[in-house]
Formats: sequence, C-alpha cells, structure tokens
Amino acid sequence: MTIDIETVTAEVQQEAAFLGRIMAALETVIVGQRFLVERILVALLTNGHVLIEGVPGLAKTKVVKGLTKLVDARFQRIQFTPDLLPADLIGTLIYNPRDGLFTTRKGPIFANVVLADEINRAPAKVHSALLEAMEERQVTIGDSSYPLDDLFLVLATQNPIEQEGTYLLPEAQMDRFMLKIVITYPSRDEEREIMRRAGRTGKPAELTPLIRPDDIIRMRALVDAIYLDPKIEKYIIDLVFATRQPADYGFAELARFITYGASPRASINLVLASRAMAFLRGRGYVVPQDVKDIAPEVLRHRIIPSYEADAEGITVDWLINRLLAETEVP
Repeated sequence: MTIDIETVTAEVQQEAAFLGRIMAALETVIVGQRFLVERILVALLTNGHVLIEGVPGLAKTKVVKGLTKLVDARFQRIQFTPDLLPADLIGTLIYNPRDGLFTTRKGPIFANVVLADEINRAPAKVHSALLEAMEERQVTIGDSSYPLDDLFLVLATQNPIEQEGTYLLPEAQMDRFMLKIVITYPSRDEEREIMRRAGRTGKPAELTPLIRPDDIIRMRALVDAIYLDPKIEKYIIDLVFATRQPADYGFAELARFITYGASPRASINLVLASRAMAFLRGRGYVVPQDVKDIAPEVLRHRIIPSYEADAEGITVDWLINRLLAETEVP
C-alpha cells in the first residue's frame, strides 16, 4: 500500500501543479478569493455543484467567469427572476409551420459551467427543472431526454440580505448542492488593492485557457485513487452521526438546537471533497485536516437548526465548529 500511495502522490503532485498556475492567472484580474476558487475546484474535481452566499459586489460572478475561461469551458450566466420559466432554462420545442414539425431549441443549461445568479428569486417550477439537470445529468424537453456534458457544474448564488420577492430553496434541493460557500468582505489591504485596480476606465486583462475540460475529467480518476484510511472514514461517520444523534457522541447539550441532522449525502460528499482537498495539496492520501477544512461547506446546508437555536442566536456554523473542535481526531 505504501508503494501505491507514493505512486499516487507523485502523479497528484504533477497534475495538481495547475492550481498554482490558475491562482496566479486569476490574481492578475481578481484580488483575494482564494478560498472560493479552491472550493470551486473541489466541485469541478468531484462532479459536484456549489451554492455561493454573499452580499453583492464580492466578485462572485467574476471569479466564476475567470475560472471558466482558464478551464476553456463553455459558460452560461442565467439571471433568475420571478418571471423565469423552465423553458428559459432548459429549452423548448419550436413549431415550424413550413414542414409541420417541432424542432428542439436547447436552453442555456447546455453548458459546462452554469451560473444561476440569485437562484432564490425564481419560483419552484424553475428549481424543479434545474434539479433534474443537477441530479440526473440530463434534461427532458417534450418526450426526449438529452444528456449533459461530463463536465457540468451549477454554481448558484443567493443574496442573504434581500428577502423580498424571493423563494426559499427547499431543504431537499439544498441537499443536492455538494457545497455551500459563504464569502465575506475583503480585508483592508485587499480593498485598497481592489480600488487601485478597479478604479480605472480601461479594459481589464484577458485570461487565456490553461487547461481543458478533458484534463478535469482525467484528474477525477486520480482523485478517486487517493487513499482514505479507515480511521478517516470513522472520523467522517462520527461527525455526520453527531449531527443526528448528538447525545450518543458526547454532545447532549446540542440536541435541543438541531431539528434534523445531515443526510447520507454529507458522508458521501465529505469523502469526495476530502480527497479533492488532498489532491489540491499535492498528496495521495487524506489527512484529518482535509476533512476539517471542507466540513463546514459540506455540512452547513444539511443541518436544520431548531427554533430554540434561532431564539438563542445559535447558528449552524457555531454548531459545526463545536463538533469539529470536540470530535476525536484520528
């Protein structure tokens, strides 16, 4: 097994070198946001989807567009609005009176990276259409189903400060997102650099592709080969089950703050995301820190706090931090 790990590590270090090149290229047009970029790469490497929450003006769209250019992928941005229809997303059948036939016009969902901007502004029927694409990797138009590309990533954004005219995403749909990323304001130094770069009328620098979608697909096979020790598997199970049965795992005082714990998708995605984190860090094996670093993004939208937690100002992130701080680490 040691020889296998060493072999995988050597391959990982060679393949993961692209991260440094991507970050260096993005930093020519974007200040900061390494945290966001790293987690989007985790989703790309594991065939997952991402929900990004942050106030306006934090360069969410700019990061996604820039990363898509560097991967040479097809990008579509869809502005979700209350009057959006499923056909605006997936496409529709167009009747041609000349020959009396219907032809399929595919919608913007047929891309490699789809940015669903302000997803919570669209009604449930649009969410349902998006859900099929996310989960089944296919789209149904009329009586026919059309497969999506192997590289297909939905990046959805939502604004946490505006609730008027929005539709809350159902917990079942939230669970389909692999990660929920919360981004905050930049630091003072970063803000100063943003002012210096953006406070100009000139055209920003253009990004050129560094890798291709086929490279991402190839890297996924290597991510699957990264070694996950049974002790790490037990650690992941302990974390997830502590959200469902807190008293059985030494967190009896937290039970009143949790209505529902994380689903089995949390365990699956913690395994996948931890392997991807190890890959990005140039290792052929997962360490507990990989799990700890990505656990908040995997668990954040899968734990439903109780009314009592809301009343006492207990947040999901506080609960997760408590679990990570006190769960025994292998």
